[in-house]
Amino acid sequence: MAIYLQILSNGLMLGALYACLAVGFSLVWGVLNVINMLHGSFIILGGYLTFFAWHLYGIHPVVMLPVIAALMFALGFSLQKLVINRVVSAPVLTTLTLTFGLDMILYNAMTYWFTATPRRITLDLGAVHLGSVVLPVDRLIGTGLALAMTLLLYAVMRGSTIGRAIVAVRMDRSAAELMGIRTDRIYAITFGIGALMAGVAGVVFATVFPITTNVTGIWLGKAFVVCVVGGLGSVPGALVGGLVLGLVESLAGHWFGPQQAITAGFVLMLVLLVTRPTGLVGVRGYE
Repeated sequence: MAIYLQILSNGLMLGALYACLAVGFSLVWGVLNVINMLHGSFIILGGYLTFFAWHLYGIHPVVMLPVIAALMFALGFSLQKLVINRVVSAPVLTTLTLTFGLDMILYNAMTYWFTATPRRITLDLGAVHLGSVVLPVDRLIGTGLALAMTLLLYAVMRGSTIGRAIVAVRMDRSAAELMGIRTDRIYAITFGIGALMAGVAGVVFATVFPITTNVTGIWLGKAFVVCVVGGLGSVPGALVGGLVLGLVESLAGHWFGPQQAITAGFVLMLVLLVTRPTGLVGVRGYE
C-alpha cells in the first residue's frame, strides 16, 4: 500500500508539470489552428536561460521565472507577428512545416551555443516525509509553481478582456472581427502566451530534470498526448490530461519498468483517439 501512495504522489506532481508544459501548446493549436513544433525547444530555451542565470550569477530560479516569462512572451509575440502571421491562414501543413523549420533553427542554435550536455539546477532543499511517502521539496516547489501558472492562465482566460477576446476568436473568428476584435493582434498575443507557458515550464523543469536539446522532441510529444487525453481547447483539459498522463506513466514505470512509461502514455493517447476523440474534458471554447 505504501508503495502505491508514493507512486500516486509522484504521478500527481509529475502530472502538474505536464499540465504546465502542455497548456500553452493547446492554446496555440486551439486558437490559431497552428501545431507549434517550436514548443519543445521553447521549453528547453527557458530551462537553459534559467540554468545559466543560476550557474553564472547565482540568480534563483523563482526570481528568474517572471524574467523568463517576459522574454519568452516577447519572443513568441515577435515570431508570430513577423513570420507565422504571414501564413497563419494557410493549410495546417504549411504552418506545421514553417514552425518545424523555425524549430530546427532554434534547436541547432541552442546545441551550438550551449552544447547538448545535460544540465540541471540542484537546490538540495531536502524532503518532506508524510509517513512512508517522501516528497522532495524542490519538486514540491516546482509543482506549486506549475499549478499556480496554469491556474493563473485559467483566470486570465475567464476574467480578462484579452482572455475573452482569445476565446471569441477561437469560437468564431469572423464574428469576433465584426465585433471589432483585431484577430492579428490576438493571434500574436496567443502565440506569445504559448511561448511564455513553455518558458515557465522550462524554469520548473530545470530544477527537476536534466536540460538538454536532446529532449525537445520528448516534451513536444508529451504536449501532444496531454492535449489528446484532456481535450484540445481548455485549461481544465490540459490540467486533467497532465494529471492522468503523470499517473499512467508512474504506474507503468512501476509495473513494466521506467523504459515503458512513455509507451504507456502513447497507448493511452491512441485508445482515446479511437474511443473519445474530444478527450476526457472535451471542447467548450478555451476556458
